[in-house]
Amino acid sequence: MGQVIAVVGASRDRGRFSNKAVRAWRKKGWTVVPVHPKLEEIEGLKAYPRVTDIPGPVDLANLYVPPQIGLGVLDELVAKGISRLYVNPGAGSDELMERAKELGLEAIPECSIRAIGEDPGAY
Repeated sequence: MGQVIAVVGASRDRGRFSNKAVRAWRKKGWTVVPVHPKLEEIEGLKAYPRVTDIPGPVDLANLYVPPQIGLGVLDELVAKGISRLYVNPGAGSDELMERAKELGLEAIPECSIRAIGEDPGAY
């Protein structure tokens, strides 16, 4: 199955970065699991309402939610055993980054699409 990434805040809107990330990470060979509380499917993939609802192990998380929502997601990441996450532009705050550090999470404040060598404009 390869490495698994949870895209928290994934969208069906192909113009949104959270959707572009789903497509970019798939192109790079990752198993992508969209996380959205109200959607059941994104880009043909089953979506889960919460990170903790995802069956099996998850290697990495990708945050595309506002910081106040992301703060709650951090506890889910810990519960799921995920230790690394990308905090994409707009998803981070000083409070979120500090809380991630307190929880022992490696929070990477950068565009995850660019981090894997892709151009968001290509999607």
